[in-house]
Amino acid sequence: MRRELVARASGGSHDAFAELVEGSIDRQYAVATLILRDRGLAEDAVQEALVAAWRDLRALRDPDAWDAWLYRLTVRACYRQANKVRRRATVEFIAVTDPEAGPSIDDTTGIVERDRLERHLGRLPIDQRAVIVLHFFAARPLTEVAAVLDIPVGTAKSRLHRGLESLRAAMQGEPEARSGRAEERMA
Repeated sequence: MRRELVARASGGSHDAFAELVEGSIDRQYAVATLILRDRGLAEDAVQEALVAAWRDLRALRDPDAWDAWLYRLTVRACYRQANKVRRRATVEFIAVTDPEAGPSIDDTTGIVERDRLERHLGRLPIDQRAVIVLHFFAARPLTEVAAVLDIPVGTAKSRLHRGLESLRAAMQGEPEARSGRAEERMA
């Protein structure tokens, strides 16, 4: 089905392109938000990526590669946005679960941990952050992450390793992490 939509869209069908975008825009926006840490910049990056996708759709050789190609365009647009604006933004957590459900009492520990992770993820260099976001949040294999970022697989692996090591070190060095471990040992 997607192959047919890509073929129709590359032939100029606005409806087919709109259907393709509708099926992937939420994922693109979530990835852009996690990479850029700013909703406005993420919206700009996704918009830029979608304009580029429409403009260059005929250059897509393999219709089955639509998702990876659109991720590549989105990540590149994120890089351009980050280069334009060199400022720290407030980190916002994009909930993967139902946002209307709200957290239960049992979810509070998870929310605190996700907030800590988001805070430290935002401090990583954008190259490491992009690999981590695509691999863990977008659930892409490292080979596809490397293809999306147009880097060798070894480079993607090393960026992932360095980013995870930085996250571990930063999270273990926090006072609340140390006091939480001390409480666990005493119990």
